Amino acid sequence: MITPNEKDSREIIGLIPAAGEAKRIAPLPCSKELYPISFEVETESKLQRPKSACEYLIEKMKHAGVSKVYIILRKGKWDIPSYLGDGSQFGMHFAYLMMRLPFGVPYTLDQAYPFVKDKTVVFGFPDILFECNKAFPILVKKMQSRNCDIVLGLFFSDQPEKADLVAFDKKRRVSKIVKKTKPTRLRYTWGVAAWTPVFTNYLHEKLKDFDTSAFIEKELFISDIVNFAIEDGLQVEAVQVSGKPFIDIGTPEGLAGARGRFMSFSNR
Repeated sequence: MITPNEKDSREIIGLIPAAGEAKRIAPLPCSKELYPISFEVETESKLQRPKSACEYLIEKMKHAGVSKVYIILRKGKWDIPSYLGDGSQFGMHFAYLMMRLPFGVPYTLDQAYPFVKDKTVVFGFPDILFECNKAFPILVKKMQSRNCDIVLGLFFSDQPEKADLVAFDKKRRVSKIVKKTKPTRLRYTWGVAAWTPVFTNYLHEKLKDFDTSAFIEKELFISDIVNFAIEDGLQVEAVQVSGKPFIDIGTPEGLAGARGRFMSFSNR
């Protein structure tokens, strides 16, 4: 685990959006974030227990020294706080916030603004699975050493035509996120990120510029905000955190693939 260095003593907070409707794999018997992916053996009791999708992300955030996590929900997803509780089972503290505007992840994340505006944030999607336990420590170290505003965690994409691809130079400075497009030479997408209060405040102020009626038929994505930030001069960099593609369990194919790739017993 890492702790903030002397140059950056800000607390590191985890931010998890869990307000999605899971329309691509509906109906489910539970929120997709809680769908059992594998099993683990508890160290003390030696009993087997299911391991839900979001637990992978939570555990990886803990490797970056995160002790507090804000999870943003939509109405009806009460099974998430019921299952995860206060975070003590992970040795962490959880707080739950309610989504206000249903226009995309940026609006969901902005609900946490009063609580994270002066913190370092690590961010991930609870329905994206990957193996690398060092992903968030890598991001935080990169951000602190390069003094940049946001760092994107890169994954190789095995389906670039379906991914948001990251364009970057030899120094890993990001010039643009290219959204699902025609064949391209770009091969890396992003799935996790870390950012400073500069980006948190940028996101908060940027959302004030938009007429929300424009998002009734379409959704605003976090990649859109990152592109706006690049255009407005924020320093955005990237670092590869895994050589394998991540798995998005938000599709039937992804969910089936996750259970095949992650189905194992581990100690906890």
